[in-house]
Amino acid sequence: MHLNETLYAAESKKSVSRFVEDFAAIAEDNNFVINNKATMDMKTTLSAHGGSVPEDFDLHMMQICKPTKADKSLATNPERAILMPKFVHVFSKDNKTQVRYLCFTPEYIADMVPGDARFPESLEQTFTKIRSMIEEAR
Repeated sequence: MHLNETLYAAESKKSVSRFVEDFAAIAEDNNFVINNKATMDMKTTLSAHGGSVPEDFDLHMMQICKPTKADKSLATNPERAILMPKFVHVFSKDNKTQVRYLCFTPEYIADMVPGDARFPESLEQTFTKIRSMIEEAR
């Protein structure tokens, strides 16, 4: 698997907090939810558990889910769960907002969940939709 097939990397002119707010609204409009709203701000989460990060540390790890698709998918085959958590990472680097999203090729998906012919295409559709939501939020 090649990096350019799996890593979506983008930059936004928005602040981290503005991008996160805009992305969350777009996700909601598309029937996605952010499962970890209370803990996605990693500075707060790490500090709450005794971690220490620099004052300017700004990283949000948003776990994205579409419950009305995931319910059917996981009920069909619970082995799919290994590839179901999807995270959009937003952080500051060199005074710019960076966005990262990891997705997988249909071949990788088929290798991870063998004997499940429909899953690679279905998951690829979700990956594509999440990338388009990121683009819209940028």
